[in-house]
Amino acid sequence: MPGYKAPVEDTLFLLNDVLDYESCATLPGFSEAPLDVASQIISEAGKFCEEVLAPLNASGDRAGCARHPDSSVTTPPGFREAFEAYALGGWIGLPVPPAFGGQGLPYVLSMPMSEFASSANMAFAMYPGLTQGALAALLRHGSEDQKKRFAPKMAEGRWTGTMNLTEPQCGTDLGLLTTRAAPRPDGSYSLTGQKIFISAGEHDLSDNIIHLVLARIEGAPAGVKGISLFIVPKIIVNSDGSLGARNNVSCGAIEEKMGIHGNATCVMNYDGAQGFLIGEANRGLNAMFVMMNEARLGVAVQGLAQSEIAYQNARTYALERQQGRALTGPKNPDGKADPIIVHPDIRRMLLEIRAFNHAARGLALGAALDSDIAHRSPDPAARQAAEDRLGLMTPVLKGVLTDIGFENTVKAQQVLGGHGYIREWGMEQFVRDARIAMIYEGANGIQALDLVGRKLPRDGGRAIMAYLKEAGELLTTNASNEAMKPFVAPMQAALADLHKATMWLMQNALARPDNAGAASYDYMHLLGRVALGVMWVKIARAALNAKICAPETSSAMDARLTAGRFFMERLLPETAFRLARLSAGADTMMSLPAEMF
Repeated sequence: MPGYKAPVEDTLFLLNDVLDYESCATLPGFSEAPLDVASQIISEAGKFCEEVLAPLNASGDRAGCARHPDSSVTTPPGFREAFEAYALGGWIGLPVPPAFGGQGLPYVLSMPMSEFASSANMAFAMYPGLTQGALAALLRHGSEDQKKRFAPKMAEGRWTGTMNLTEPQCGTDLGLLTTRAAPRPDGSYSLTGQKIFISAGEHDLSDNIIHLVLARIEGAPAGVKGISLFIVPKIIVNSDGSLGARNNVSCGAIEEKMGIHGNATCVMNYDGAQGFLIGEANRGLNAMFVMMNEARLGVAVQGLAQSEIAYQNARTYALERQQGRALTGPKNPDGKADPIIVHPDIRRMLLEIRAFNHAARGLALGAALDSDIAHRSPDPAARQAAEDRLGLMTPVLKGVLTDIGFENTVKAQQVLGGHGYIREWGMEQFVRDARIAMIYEGANGIQALDLVGRKLPRDGGRAIMAYLKEAGELLTTNASNEAMKPFVAPMQAALADLHKATMWLMQNALARPDNAGAASYDYMHLLGRVALGVMWVKIARAALNAKICAPETSSAMDARLTAGRFFMERLLPETAFRLARLSAGADTMMSLPAEMF
């Protein structure tokens, strides 16, 4: 039976020592959550996930969700009680404004719960996670009446939320969607169509489900310019907030899938269901992108989360499992064999995962902090800089953290050898669950295209130029510190690779778009590797300072520094081969006729 311990200490170190959480103390919401309060919140989040969610992970995977003849769906045993406790704890509404039933606390404080819950029970965590995303879109684009009618009960967890985009004939290319919306005399709309792959589409965890649905109003322009967004409640909500009749939306089937069995991934049928337009007609993608961007950060954290729990269990196994002898002589002379942690290749796999987890957690928390600054800061320049960083890094975090997160679950499975392939040890579930994160909320190849095709050239390349400048200044500031040289010198080479890759795209992509497409995936991972390295420079600087200011933490800081040096020596050099690959261009890739594949 796998175990889980929330990385509370590392999260607090990153927030306080690395990201300087208290520098945001004057922003709205932060004054109610100084560092001591934030510490209590994060500690309680960890405790809840360890004690309530983790024990339901394996059993939920085995039991799955069940659809009944009346189209209702039941979740695995224990999920309903756990969700009630989650909602009563105020976790869903933590960042929601008090006027709409939330606590108004910083978004960055909801990020640790997102990670811990996704490690402890990824399938469960999707129910509240999707609700928070739907709330974000509703609060940004809904009318005052819509916000008052739906948001408070969603923030309380009495109602949940979903996003409905995909149809059988269209996934990423939403211009092909055919779900139609016909105006009704009362100002609402009648929605007809089918959506697939809808996570948490039907379940027994809440009294109502508020679906956010993309559809095309009759007579709307073709393509993405004719898409609108609608609120379609499972049960109609009366003007006084009470529940009325059942709406004409139902679960046609539960998808039979590789992992996340505890989450009800549904085929949803809309048969003249009553819906309410959010925002302007034909501007639905603008509103939905609020939820999609939130969801992409959430999915990025899923990659980290599965990497973390896989690492913890692989580490435990490596310390206990005895097999063979160390190459330098027995380390357990009283036993018949040494624990496998003595073998260099086991250490390689564990350190690759650990070095990623530390820096990836810092990137996720940093992105959440940027979101808070972008939405709460009174300084226009600070808001703009945070928005630029967030826009640039969202596709990178989604693509890179989920790609590497999946690879890490496979490495952790390898550490366990044959036991990793057996269900009772839990590793095969982590592999299966992690795999979906590379696909949904925009497959990672699409994230790479979004990065290269939209985010890099936006505003004349302002975001990437600012990022390169900030990274360069960070290295210059730390270059004279002898203890930082193992971190600064490799990063200077990696940053030079990123400069060259960016210039190559500027020179070769405009005239030949296939060059951009062929380079996009490698560029995304090159930038991602640099971003992880930049975070390691910040972590190393903070760890060295902590050793001076708090000598009692030296052992923990030395462990961090060792993982950081390993990253610089073994993982960061990937930037060179990514640069070589993308610089090869698209000629060979695009030359083979389609019929020859």
